[in-house]
Amino acid sequence: MLRRLVVTALATTATAALAASPAALAAAPLPLPPLPLLDSGGGNHDHLTVTVAHNGETDGTYELECHPAGGNHPQILQACDRLDKLTTWGKDPFAPVSSRATCTMIYGGDSTARVTGTWAGRPVDATYNRHDGCEMARWDAFVPVLPGAR
Repeated sequence: MLRRLVVTALATTATAALAASPAALAAAPLPLPPLPLLDSGGGNHDHLTVTVAHNGETDGTYELECHPAGGNHPQILQACDRLDKLTTWGKDPFAPVSSRATCTMIYGGDSTARVTGTWAGRPVDATYNRHDGCEMARWDAFVPVLPGAR
């Protein structure tokens, strides 16, 4: 009889402990993820390398950093402001012209540019040219990140 009482008590205690565990776990506060502003890795700023060719005096490679602003780009603050304005939720500001776009066949020159790096936490590797009306409009939308056409 005593044995049955001890086994029953142990079984009841074990069942109660198991039943209480999910509730106890649910009530316990979870640790918060680290704040992005406190990241000591230095990876929270936007950094782009802009390489321009066949555009005259503005040919070269420029470093552009935003959030905080820096680098050797000739128009750092204006370029960062322009990129901020082009960046909208659900739209890639560096996306190429759609293959389905109807573009005027106006040649805007030999200018080319490549933008690589990180923007808004995403990798960037975009190329630009002025070979038709759509590409010219895409380039012009990026001035002053890209230099104005010569």
